[in-house]
Amino acid sequence: MSDTLSLFSLSGKYAAISGCTRGIGRSMALGLAEAGADVCLLQRNLEDTTVRDEIRALGRRAEIVHLDVSDQASVRTVIDRTLQVFPTLDILVNNAGIQKRHDAVDFPEDEFDQVIQANFKSVWIMSQAAARHMIPKGSGKIISTASLMSFQGGIRVPAYAAAKGALSTLTKAMANEWAKHGVNVNAIAPGYVKTDLNEALQNDPVRSKEILSRIPAGRWGAPDDFKGPVVYLASRASDYVHGELSVVDGGWLGKCAY
Repeated sequence: MSDTLSLFSLSGKYAAISGCTRGIGRSMALGLAEAGADVCLLQRNLEDTTVRDEIRALGRRAEIVHLDVSDQASVRTVIDRTLQVFPTLDILVNNAGIQKRHDAVDFPEDEFDQVIQANFKSVWIMSQAAARHMIPKGSGKIISTASLMSFQGGIRVPAYAAAKGALSTLTKAMANEWAKHGVNVNAIAPGYVKTDLNEALQNDPVRSKEILSRIPAGRWGAPDDFKGPVVYLASRASDYVHGELSVVDGGWLGKCAY
């Protein structure tokens, strides 16, 4: 392997990723394994072993640890429980999240709180716990899934936009304090991707057409579009990258509305 390619190798690294049983999370988990990492899958459904089996088929170690991002007790203990399975933690990917859609004027308070808990507060608690392990050893990579809603308000998704907007500045705040300890904190902001989370938009012929017309790449994103970005941010290739949001959106944000 050339010196440049070796920068992207995750051989000998231990990663943990939430929201990993389907969509972007599944592709990220497989990408980490394909780059050489052993992967701890943080998931709610312990009976779903599909991704674990796919990773093991690649010759990498994969284990499942229970995580329910709606349950604070589960969130607070998941890093400790991961470290009971793996000897260390080099990479944490915060990908789990939920979506709720209502007109802002009618948005239920309980659902607003659910979205903030799953998409924002859980990221903070898990990142903090991971950093407490990574800082003493002088290295670590923390990567979270942000969104176009980190930059835009969206339509009928005020809670999601609030969570992802907060996540963007939290990423920078954590990076400001932890970079000097060798811990990189960054985020990936997906555009419109064909996943279950966006099923309502895909099934709306008017909105789906509007979205597609705005994407310079001429297509919705695919989960596998996120293998490269997550491996880059998890590897030595990004050692001097701190507090950044890597936008993977087919050019959406760069196109002026007209």
